[in-house]
Amino acid sequence: MTVLPPKPPARPDKVSLWRYLKLFRADILSAQPARLYRAWMAEFRTPFFRSFLINQPDLLDVVLKQRADDFPKSNRIGEGLRPLLGNSVFLTNGETWKRQRRIIDPAFEGGRLKETFPAMLAAAEAGAERLAGQAGGRPVEIEAVTSHIAADVIFRTLFSIPIEHEVAAEVFSRFRAYQQAQPILNLAAFVPLPRWMPRFFPKGTKENAGRIRGLITQLTEARMAEIQAGTAPQDLASKIMTTLDPQTGQGFSTQDMVDQVAIFFLAGHETSASALAWSLYLLALCPEWQDRVAAEAETQGTGDFSAVSRLRVTRDVFREALRLYPPVPMMVREASCPVRFRDRDVPRGAQMVLSPWHLHRHSRLWERPDEFDPSRWQSENGKACARSAYMPFSAGPRVCTGAGFAMVEGVLILAHLLRRYRVTLVEDKTPQPAAHLTVRSKEGIWLRLTPRSPSRNF
Repeated sequence: MTVLPPKPPARPDKVSLWRYLKLFRADILSAQPARLYRAWMAEFRTPFFRSFLINQPDLLDVVLKQRADDFPKSNRIGEGLRPLLGNSVFLTNGETWKRQRRIIDPAFEGGRLKETFPAMLAAAEAGAERLAGQAGGRPVEIEAVTSHIAADVIFRTLFSIPIEHEVAAEVFSRFRAYQQAQPILNLAAFVPLPRWMPRFFPKGTKENAGRIRGLITQLTEARMAEIQAGTAPQDLASKIMTTLDPQTGQGFSTQDMVDQVAIFFLAGHETSASALAWSLYLLALCPEWQDRVAAEAETQGTGDFSAVSRLRVTRDVFREALRLYPPVPMMVREASCPVRFRDRDVPRGAQMVLSPWHLHRHSRLWERPDEFDPSRWQSENGKACARSAYMPFSAGPRVCTGAGFAMVEGVLILAHLLRRYRVTLVEDKTPQPAAHLTVRSKEGIWLRLTPRSPSRNF
């Protein structure tokens, strides 16, 4: 009997705007109707704006690739995130965004991944070692574990400091609080408010965001001084801070860098932590796949960069976890000019919702869309959908610049942990997916860990 991984319940097809907003505040995923898992396009109207959710692959290509400049990032997405992210590359558009990407992208080119691998490996090893004291079979909240490891990766690769560093430790704890309080979109995203009107956020959100940004400023200013003194390590922060825009000859100011580090932490820590936690849960749910990952890690090893390319089963497991639980479940663009899609007029200013959550489970695209089956990536259907209906890192010009980084990190950490530990389910602790800043579980993901071999030491 196939056990389906959990997914949020769908709301009734028609509800009042008030009921929808109430559901939305609780969780944007369960606020959506079941028809979105098979619809090519759906329209939603409010008194303030119109939105269109798009699942049709050729229309997604138009919005994300062919006419990306005509569909910029919606400003509404920034309503809930701007206190933390400022004017980061995640929120900007037009020439500002293009300038930022010209400076950031070189740090994440293919050759740089090999240079960051030792820091990733050190974080994986440190995380596995920390787990030794929790691997006695008692329940462990695995999202906290993966958050800790993913944050360590970011601090080691970006600033060459481990998470035990006092500044890194406080950023991590503050960010956890921010993540738990702040949804992807707040209600200001629905109601157009003038810029002068105060925004209201959950308690502690602005305080935590301000403290996080203050700590990042300390790290950035210290690194700038090291660069000027010629003593800076050659990590991602140094690379980005010394890169000049080839068109303007200008680099990032300290304030610019603080904005970008905030999104690196969000994108590089939150999303990886979410994907790793769900991967471990799925492997506990399907122990035969877990054994295959562990055996592959044992035979191929995890100690060098070339090993990652040989961890094919682990990569397919991680890709499947990203399909079922994409860390960023929805993205919002805005139509800057009128367009006609599927015989419907899409007016200027309409919100274009692109939902990896629904696209990745679309019943007219994927075979057995709700099943966990890493082997699908070697099937004709899986290969076809990988090209047209799979976008955990978005697509087109705005594809996540750290997508390659995330795939190396995820595969490495997953293999490293499963080589050392076995994970099993905790009775009566089925996780319930919900969207905050990323797709997490409402009450955490609880698993039991036991050593695979008492004598093994990595």
